[in-house]
Amino acid sequence: MQVSISSTLTILHDGQFWIGICERRDGALNGACRFVFGPEPADEDVLAFVCGQWGRLDFRMCADGGEEAGASAASAVAAGGRNPKRAQREARKTLEAARHGVGTKAQQALAAAYEERKEERRADARTRREAEARRVFELRTAKRKRKHRGR
Repeated sequence: MQVSISSTLTILHDGQFWIGICERRDGALNGACRFVFGPEPADEDVLAFVCGQWGRLDFRMCADGGEEAGASAASAVAAGGRNPKRAQREARKTLEAARHGVGTKAQQALAAAYEERKEERRADARTRREAEARRVFELRTAKRKRKHRGR
């Protein structure tokens, strides 16, 4: 009997943290899980993770097809966890988005222009707020001086 187990670890940046998408294939069973590294991991950190924590990961294995797959997926959902096929699909979608970028070049250009306008609006609002605060302060000090002079 031949046993075939393969595992992959893909590290990517999800916009906030560096995460690892761990996938495991054991014959007809598939499983996937996600691990959050936080800051960008060095090679030593990745090696320590694979050596120390890989065995403790919860892959939630499910079969590739057939009625057995539905039964095991249903039992995984009934056990209170997420559907493993959905988790694997989301992991694959995350990988594809990281590989290709989000949207077309036109959509990316629009998003960049939107971000630039947003920064400009924030800067304008900040200067207006500071100018208003200065104006109110000047009015307050002028009133205080008038009162002090008895007017």
